[in-house]
Amino acid sequence: MAKRETPEINASSMADIAFLLLVFFLVTTTMDSDFGLLRKLPPPLPPNMEAPPPIRDRNVFVVLANANDQLLVEGKLMDVSELKEAAKEFIANPTNAEGLPEKKPTSIPFFGEAYPVSKQVISLQNDRGTSYDLYIQIQNELARAYRELRDELAKQRFGMSYDALQEQAESDEKANKMLKAVKKVYPQRISEAEPNQAGGN
Repeated sequence: MAKRETPEINASSMADIAFLLLVFFLVTTTMDSDFGLLRKLPPPLPPNMEAPPPIRDRNVFVVLANANDQLLVEGKLMDVSELKEAAKEFIANPTNAEGLPEKKPTSIPFFGEAYPVSKQVISLQNDRGTSYDLYIQIQNELARAYRELRDELAKQRFGMSYDALQEQAESDEKANKMLKAVKKVYPQRISEAEPNQAGGN
């Protein structure tokens, strides 16, 4: 009696089906990209200007992070959890202290023709050996300092949180102008120097 052969399954189209499924999932899957740092770069210098004007020391808040993940703020060791409050004090200079930033009278809608705006600049420098975790923590704390100041100002002046103002600004022109005014009072100025090898292993 002859042995019956098992019929073969035609698998020639399986690769095509797998490829089509792969393309389908790539096209239909959404990828959230919440990573990264939002920074607005300064405009280029005018052609006739060789170097930017110098910034007075009192207007610069120096933040250094070394390869041992130590944080040095204005020449003093500081824990990263204390950075936000120190930055807020520097940015706002509520008592107009001489050791903190100067203020420039600026015309801002909703705030007046000569509203005092701080000349603050935060200078951040890290070592090449600084951990990415500490770097992100520092960035987060500095961003939180600006955000909390803007939130406090929006509540005080307009009776709504900064987040609510941002949401309303998407569909309301007046709210958009109010949002821009709050940002003008507390402009985010973070200057990052190129990482170096100083201060650690």
